[in-house]
Amino acid sequence: MEPSSGEVAWSPTSVAEVAEALGRTGYLTDDALATVAFLALRLGRPLLLEGEPGTGKTTLAEALAEALDVPLVRMQCYEGIDASQALYDWDFPRQILHLRALETVARAAGGDDQAADPTDVEKSLYDERFLLARPVLRSLRESPVVLLVDEIDRADDEFEAFLLEVLSTYQVSIPELGTIRAATPPVVVLTSNRTRELHDALKRRCLYHWIDHPGLERELAIVRSRAPEVPAALAAQVVRMTQELRTRGDLLKPPGVAETLDWARALDALGSVDLDVETAAATLGAAIKYHDDAERVRASLARILGG
Repeated sequence: MEPSSGEVAWSPTSVAEVAEALGRTGYLTDDALATVAFLALRLGRPLLLEGEPGTGKTTLAEALAEALDVPLVRMQCYEGIDASQALYDWDFPRQILHLRALETVARAAGGDDQAADPTDVEKSLYDERFLLARPVLRSLRESPVVLLVDEIDRADDEFEAFLLEVLSTYQVSIPELGTIRAATPPVVVLTSNRTRELHDALKRRCLYHWIDHPGLERELAIVRSRAPEVPAALAAQVVRMTQELRTRGDLLKPPGVAETLDWARALDALGSVDLDVETAAATLGAAIKYHDDAERVRASLARILGG
């Protein structure tokens, strides 16, 4: 169904409906996650997801956008990001070309006496056509959308405070153009890997959920859903392997669900039907991303696989 102005494409009536809709996109939730996603949609509250990398935080936002049948607008946070990189900027090269074009027209019309009024020139420079909308502004102007604020913990306190104001009002003021309000507030999903603690003021405005690594059965169901081409027996071996690697206390970065999927697909691409020590060692880079971790795992592959 095409969304009309000021409406979202889908307004769920139950937690089960949310779980089913996300499941159709290939995203399998547990009851707790489906419940908080349902509440975020029904109450119009931002959803803050924390958890280890690779547990499906970003993928949930993508699945929500697909289930809602609306665009996903992603803002990747990083150290040093500021309001202009989240809101808008002006296309300075095009403004300069426009100014030169005005000067050329004025000269052709008879020189400086025929030059355009400076106020009119300034207004023409700050026209909509020169506005570069960044993710937050896009999410307000193009509503309804899902706005993904990815890895908010990488941004600094000042940016967090700015974002807090936007999430409180769903509007921004552009001095040259005025105030822009969202016709329909975006569905906002914020993710954090908890590299730093977020401020209570931001958390208070959000519904919160910690996403943990799934259990064996649910992770196997995820692999079967998102990588159905992988043989069932191979998928089960890979899932058991990654589940065991997560229980180790000596890995700097245990594999997440994303790595499980990458590993299973890599093995399938090689034509493997069984996970043996040699193949596991050769493809370990799909699951383990640090050299020291890889060396530790390779040294224990025979034991883990029972070879």
